[in-house]
Amino acid sequence: MSMLDVKDLTAGYGDIPVVRQISLAVEPGEILLIGGENGAGKSTLLRAISGFNTPASGTVMLDGVDVTGQPPEQTAKQGLRLVLDNHRVFPELSVHDNLRLGQAAGRRDPDSFAKSLEQIHDVFPILKEKEKQYARDLSGGQQQILALGQAFVAQPKVLLCDEPSMGVAQMLLPPILSFLRKWAESGTAVVIVEQHLKITQPYTDRAIIISRGEVALECPSQELDARLADYNATRMASASHG
Repeated sequence: MSMLDVKDLTAGYGDIPVVRQISLAVEPGEILLIGGENGAGKSTLLRAISGFNTPASGTVMLDGVDVTGQPPEQTAKQGLRLVLDNHRVFPELSVHDNLRLGQAAGRRDPDSFAKSLEQIHDVFPILKEKEKQYARDLSGGQQQILALGQAFVAQPKVLLCDEPSMGVAQMLLPPILSFLRKWAESGTAVVIVEQHLKITQPYTDRAIIISRGEVALECPSQELDARLADYNATRMASASHG
């Protein structure tokens, strides 16, 4: 059994499906990259897996436990964490208090917070330097790092990360992706939704491309360029004959 096992998931908003019959699995220590054009359903998929959207059908298994449709506060306590796009932190709280709330929302023993805090400060010392500042005063990239820190101190079994590059200076992306790679290697299953495939691909193990709410292709990350070229060539040929 995979750490995260999604079977035939259909979800959307109201009666309108955005993703249809999506299946994926992620093992501990693995990073799965999910790409696709704007509006393909990538973010909707993550929200349905984590409980922010209720699936219309299908199942979500977390470490062998069915968590389909459970609210996000419940899935978080069971070890599944979604880091939303646009740096969703608490702007009126300090950096330190944001991290404390991240730990409280997870499944980790409160006594281990100090150790987790030390680890995240070692990787991103800016969070130590600015720990007493309001989160609203951080740059976009710093807020993204803080959001990842919130998730890290909770030590989830599965991390879902939606567009970590959004609003982040390009120079900050390699450190963020390296952090996610090392985090996965500690045994966490990681899913990254990202449009900047060229930058993200080297840090990941497998890739899924979603088109119009369905899986268009799935392959090892190192094969993605070639597979995408073939896929796009096939689409263009079909369009020209249509």
